Amino acid sequence: MSGPVSVAAVDLGASSGRVMAGRVGPGELGLAELHRFANVPVRLTGTLHWDILSLLAGVLAGLRVAGGGLASLGIDAWGVDYGLLDADGALLGNPVHYRDSRTETATDLLLSRVPAADLYAVTGIQQLPINTICQLTAAAGTAQLAAARTLLMIPDLLAYWLTGVAGAEVTCASTTQLLDVRAQAWATALMTRAGIPPGIFPPLRQPGTLIGGLLPAVAAEAGLAGTGLAGDLPVLAVGSHDTASAVAAVPAGGDRFAYISCGTWSLVGMELPAPVLTEASRLANFTNETGIDGTIRYLRNVMGLWLVQESTRAWSARGLELDLDDLLGQAARVPAFAAVVDPDDPGFLAPGDMPGRIAAACQRTGQPPPPDPAAVVRCILDSLALAYRRTVADAQELSGRQVDAVHIVGGGARNSLLCQLTADACGLPVIAGPVEAAALGNVLVQARALGAGPDDLAGMRRLLRQTQRLRQYRPSGDGRAWAAAARRIPTGR
Repeated sequence: MSGPVSVAAVDLGASSGRVMAGRVGPGELGLAELHRFANVPVRLTGTLHWDILSLLAGVLAGLRVAGGGLASLGIDAWGVDYGLLDADGALLGNPVHYRDSRTETATDLLLSRVPAADLYAVTGIQQLPINTICQLTAAAGTAQLAAARTLLMIPDLLAYWLTGVAGAEVTCASTTQLLDVRAQAWATALMTRAGIPPGIFPPLRQPGTLIGGLLPAVAAEAGLAGTGLAGDLPVLAVGSHDTASAVAAVPAGGDRFAYISCGTWSLVGMELPAPVLTEASRLANFTNETGIDGTIRYLRNVMGLWLVQESTRAWSARGLELDLDDLLGQAARVPAFAAVVDPDDPGFLAPGDMPGRIAAACQRTGQPPPPDPAAVVRCILDSLALAYRRTVADAQELSGRQVDAVHIVGGGARNSLLCQLTADACGLPVIAGPVEAAALGNVLVQARALGAGPDDLAGMRRLLRQTQRLRQYRPSGDGRAWAAAARRIPTGR
């Protein structure tokens, strides 16, 4: 390992983006926020879009704050969504949000062309209406798709605007349900069967590879033209799917761990050396996404803190401005299991009146609806912990590997009530942190590419344990009560 380097990590989430400065050297790993900005979708003529140009502006503003001294830049973001470019490389329209309703009937159409078992045998990906393959199925026949010459996932689109170089980083590409998980190549035969044009998918690239230098015009816009960095600041591919970067930053001491990357979504699973493509795995709706260094992120999507976020938004619209920390303190005093729901109920996916939907779900299952905001939050957190319990148990059974601990990374690591409930539900110790796992994983992959960081995942995780603040939660309570509560949720699995 050479001397320390400073790099910029662009980390985009479903509700906000941030540009972080990371410093890595022998025994050193630091992170500082340079600029944070909102990620607010826009509804136009009935379609929900990402405001992608606003996100680009936020990235450039963060680089202006950074100024000189950066050795490289890397971008991670959410998966499944994309932008389409025409033959001149111009964006054909704002990317559509995965929560848009256009995919409601797309899954049935897709499965009429390619059976679910065939899709899973090739891609190993959990069947969800938000997947890129379903979005493209819904877009079939549109003028925009007909005019498209290149499809770029969100982090690759931003990297293209910064460098002028198009490509597809493999960890984000794996979320499309269009990547052959064993060959680690685009599944062109599957695309043809699904009615999707293979020619719009650019070459794949690996985490740690050079994408290109910052374009001079972009450097000038970012205030770097006078720093000697114009055209020279390398933009590196990282684990550009934010969960891939977050899992790389799980501070585990071995391979017997489960993880929960907990934010708007919760990604719950294990890190494996090879995909699990059994029929039992498909029916359990587990996904095999590509991770750093050829690992497999074997996981299931759980709805996550979206349920709390959307509830607080609904209360705010009614004039109830509630402090989240106070609300969590009140929720801790609400009796456990007064009401529980399946957080993966499709009715919770779209924006709307989440407290009302939770009340309706309780009524359908013969439970009293939560009477106030604290009870709603307790219902959500109990339900999430039960979903985590089920998913961690299923992952172990389906993979044939056992775990000794659960690591919670991301924003959910701040939620001490959720962390303790997860330890109680799973009957396993929970290690919470780091909160900024995606940014740290982004930074570590850049540092390794520059020769300034640990050269393998074990070394990265050792450095994380040495430098990051972690908190441990021991399981307590009655496991039989959790088992009884789990039986009250009709999940269909």
